[in-house]
Amino acid sequence: MHAIRAHQAKKMAPQLDSYFKQVDASANDFIERLRKAVAIPSISAEDARRPDVVRMGEWLAGELKALGAEVELRPLGKQPHKEHLDLPPVVLGRYGNDKNKRTILVYGHYDVQPAEKSDGWATEPFDLTVDDKGRMFGRGSTDDKGPVLGWLNAIEAHQKAGVDFPVNLLMCFEGMEEYGSEGLDDFIQAEANKYFADTDAVCISDNYWLGTEKPCLTYGLRGCNYYSIEVSGPGADLHSGVFGGTAQEPMTDLVRLLGSLVDTHGKIQIPGIMEQVAPVTKEEEGLYDGISFTMDNIFESLGSQTTIHDDKKNTLMARWRYPSLSIHGVEGAFSSPGAKTVIPAKVIGKFSIRTVPNMDIDTTNNCVYKYVEEQFAKLGSKNTMKVFAQHTGKWWAASPKHWNFSAAAKATERVWGVQPDFTREGGSIPVTLTFEEATGKNVLLLPMGSSTDGAHSINEKLDKRNYIEGIKLLGAYLHYVAEEPQE
Repeated sequence: MHAIRAHQAKKMAPQLDSYFKQVDASANDFIERLRKAVAIPSISAEDARRPDVVRMGEWLAGELKALGAEVELRPLGKQPHKEHLDLPPVVLGRYGNDKNKRTILVYGHYDVQPAEKSDGWATEPFDLTVDDKGRMFGRGSTDDKGPVLGWLNAIEAHQKAGVDFPVNLLMCFEGMEEYGSEGLDDFIQAEANKYFADTDAVCISDNYWLGTEKPCLTYGLRGCNYYSIEVSGPGADLHSGVFGGTAQEPMTDLVRLLGSLVDTHGKIQIPGIMEQVAPVTKEEEGLYDGISFTMDNIFESLGSQTTIHDDKKNTLMARWRYPSLSIHGVEGAFSSPGAKTVIPAKVIGKFSIRTVPNMDIDTTNNCVYKYVEEQFAKLGSKNTMKVFAQHTGKWWAASPKHWNFSAAAKATERVWGVQPDFTREGGSIPVTLTFEEATGKNVLLLPMGSSTDGAHSINEKLDKRNYIEGIKLLGAYLHYVAEEPQE
């Protein structure tokens, strides 16, 4: 069966062979392009680096123009709460305007996480360094400059190979992703019927393989509801020698409230949460069986063996398709080294719930408020308690059976020689949902990098192999998505 399918894949897009050869021939040029991009320290979270973020957007626009794309730099206005700063522009690009071709919209970001050599980097973070194992170290290499340049490199390799570009490509590259994508949601909604109007499907390359061996396609993400519980009583912090045993202590109340939310085995204690979760179908369960992933992979990334479940399937389901509740910290409590006999007057506990289909944000919030208020009432405390949501973000789930996904699966098989794993992720990429809701089209997450790339940590890297084969994959995907029957 594999041989037949691989043969069909070959037959479908013979022009890909010359494209692949060209990508290999241009590999060094493509690595140089990445080196130039990494050299611009486009850190969106640091005010002083804002000119560098803007410079990065302008550099990207220049590269696109040189390839013959129509490019616009769209301003987003002032940054909320930092009115002295302009938000970096959105780089919009269009390559191809053929009414007989499908139009694919791709998204990426050109800003990066903060990085300094003194954080513990083995190399200069903004100087792309390739080691003898083919690992390319540099901030932004995998998140997300490598994948963004992947689309540009795909255009260039088509031109040099003399292969017709199979689709109209719309590009939307932003410069604030690492700082909450300020201004982007409204922009996408506003452009849905304008710049993005003829979009047939959406593709985002800003996530990672589940492991290091096997490519995957991602069809689901969890949402995140973030909560605070504030307990206050005394007018100021107290001394436990003077007031211990005299006053009802906010910290005691808070710890008992936080302790009532979830048990040691991750079971959420709040009624009405699990009841909203979509049941597992036979078809969905089948997607987990073949996934190339072991408990050792988890132990390695965890740095311990303290998992809730002992098997792969339950572990992945707990990470991807069931909700989780995590307690993050307490504001206002004593947390420095040493022994300080303080009774805090006001403490704020922080926790979040990762949400999944078919959980509703308001229903979930109300379940949380009701439960915490009931638990507080049971304490019989004279202190004051407030519980509220700090921010919420919805989950996302696409159909892995959609033609956008089947085209990507064929492209993966053509480039990597294996069928991709169909995965979900435990985290959130809010823009995914924004594109789906604004355009009404299927959104595919097509990763380039692998799980060991260390996107937000020191020594971030992208393997040369993942970069070059990833460029082949992005191009191949465009060929298959151009021809895939719309069922």
